[in-house]
Amino acid sequence: MIAKQKITPFLWFDNQAEEAVNFYVSIFKNSKITSIDRYGEAGPGPKGTVMTASFELEGQGFMALNGGPDFKFTEAISFFVSCETQAEVDEFWEKLSVGGEKGPCGWLKDKYGVSWQIVPTILGELLNDPDPEKSQGVMKAMLQMKKLDINVLRRAYEQK
Repeated sequence: MIAKQKITPFLWFDNQAEEAVNFYVSIFKNSKITSIDRYGEAGPGPKGTVMTASFELEGQGFMALNGGPDFKFTEAISFFVSCETQAEVDEFWEKLSVGGEKGPCGWLKDKYGVSWQIVPTILGELLNDPDPEKSQGVMKAMLQMKKLDINVLRRAYEQK
């Protein structure tokens, strides 16, 4: 169980919770599985399969549940990954999108349907520039991208 964290994202999977948790932990460096609870004889899931799993990604606690096919993920909830470098953007973008969908403006869905935003930290600084021409140039450039490119964003900023 997650300790000392008041609010924990809880992810409902059909039957892929263990696979998804292992996938996420393999991508983020400071990550670990903290506990796994398996279904017993009484079910409702098959005996020995994961009921819930607690895990941490970069110090953020999560829980995953194999709850059946009743609910699906939507873009209404996403995980925002702040990246310091283009290499970090590239790595998370490529790894998390395997088997999923690459969307606009740094958004992607992983193979489980979970939405992620892979965003360079400099984007906020560029978009919040007091010069509206600079910030609008960055916004226009961003809206034309799928994976965000720091150099392209900087060039758009500097052109104004």
